[in-house]
Amino acid sequence: MIQITPQMRVLVAVDAVDFRKGIDSLAQLCRDKLAADPFSGCVFVFRSRQATSIKVLVYDGMGFWLATKRLSKGRFRWWPEGETARELQAHQAQLLFAAGNPDLAAAPSFIAASKFRQSYCRRCGSVPKAGASVITS
Repeated sequence: MIQITPQMRVLVAVDAVDFRKGIDSLAQLCRDKLAADPFSGCVFVFRSRQATSIKVLVYDGMGFWLATKRLSKGRFRWWPEGETARELQAHQAQLLFAAGNPDLAAAPSFIAASKFRQSYCRRCGSVPKAGASVITS
């Protein structure tokens, strides 16, 4: 599973790529066109010519991950223009993966985890219904 953390650098390639390309060809494209090291742990995002699919390439320290997302309806409407690549933050990448517009949406607001702490029964692990007694120790 590819996990994108806030510390990871996300680079989106501006130009569409041939989706017949595999890991080695995309890694070479990272070096040549994006001037970035594919072994850096950076997340690279590529778009198909029809804008119906994206590919995500990332090196996790042991090997490369190559993931493809193809929309069943519609297209990825947002795509950067200009130079060779655009850097996104992690939450913007998640919006892009959901076929959204990373430029329009604001960063998610921080909510303390303690607000969402949910009690559960330590004996069986189930989440109790409202008003039920729970063994917590």
